[in-house]
Amino acid sequence: MLKTATARLKMNRVLAAAALMILIFSGSSFAAKPFAFGLLLVGPYNDHGWSQAHFDAGKYVEKKIPGSRMIYIDKVNPADRPGVTVPQLVDDLVSKGARLVIANSDDMSDGILEAAKRHPAIQFLHVSGDGALTKKAPKNLSNVMGRMEYTKMMAGFVAALTSKTGKIAYLGPLVNDETRRLAVSCFLGARYAWVNVLHRKAEDLRFDTSFIGFWFNIPGVTSDPTQVASAFFDSGYDVVISGIDTPEACSVARQKRLAKKNVFAIPYDYKNACDGAGDVCLGVPYFNWGPSYVDFVSKASGGSLKQTWQWLAPDFKDINNPEKSPVGFAKGPALSPENAKKLDRFIAELGSGKVSLFKGPLYFDDGSVFLKPGETATDKQIWYMKKFLKGMGGKLKK
Repeated sequence: MLKTATARLKMNRVLAAAALMILIFSGSSFAAKPFAFGLLLVGPYNDHGWSQAHFDAGKYVEKKIPGSRMIYIDKVNPADRPGVTVPQLVDDLVSKGARLVIANSDDMSDGILEAAKRHPAIQFLHVSGDGALTKKAPKNLSNVMGRMEYTKMMAGFVAALTSKTGKIAYLGPLVNDETRRLAVSCFLGARYAWVNVLHRKAEDLRFDTSFIGFWFNIPGVTSDPTQVASAFFDSGYDVVISGIDTPEACSVARQKRLAKKNVFAIPYDYKNACDGAGDVCLGVPYFNWGPSYVDFVSKASGGSLKQTWQWLAPDFKDINNPEKSPVGFAKGPALSPENAKKLDRFIAELGSGKVSLFKGPLYFDDGSVFLKPGETATDKQIWYMKKFLKGMGGKLKK
């Protein structure tokens, strides 16, 4: 009996030691359940702009959610992958174990809708779009977008404060509701600073636009953003605000500064887009997709994700809080301390509602009424922005 008890005791110790080793190597009392999510990026994962902001968010998810694993495919566009469709790429992601697929471009709306119908057991998230809002999408497809309109207003605001010529340019991508409302937001922010802070006449502010035809340069298909930005600077515009996915506006401004031109730029999408262009970069309105991605991946892995349409406002307590705010504005090295303080006041006024720029009277560029005097735009009116506003000039490429 004594030998049997001793043997059992030794066996229990062995089992306990083995269990302890399992806990040590698993990193917790329960091994993390693996969950793969797929990410389709319209541009290169390291574009220093839109696509890199999403790629970094995927890496953020991997850090925050034990057991999560990102599978990504970048350069998902007709130029880089001619003849390849979004549903084909989704099939590949699903075959590799993806249980949630995130498409990061408005350009993918039709393809991701088809893919969601093809894979009803897989969850889908389309960044931008309105399929979940209009109920035209299947129940396994959701939408999310940040209210970049606020931080684009900030971009226009600092552009007007900084400009010495009163000539501000907007370098746009393709033309749709999203890009119109963002360009409009920049214009409204610039006009507010020009009239209400600098106390100058609205008609003395020139705000022109040029849209290249896609989210980034495709030789032979789009206008060359380097040439467009350069032409703006050579024509007397001293601030170029970018709405494209890549940092050409800053690169060209840097070249012009080396040639002794006193010019500035405001890039887009990516928090670190000012890197390497500190003497010309006034700041960057950027997306912080990490917290939202964590929310969607957590719910998808736990089986609790329900169809949703989200248009996420900044956290005005701290718009640059990396754990909470979906959009932010990183002040650039070229922004003067005085104008930085004015920007802080403007942000506080936007957050409190003291300043509301989507408020009438506002007119479209064809002279028709957008908002009557005292009327405030609804979310729907802003989201579905079908025209530019009076006071915005320039040319379009569709």
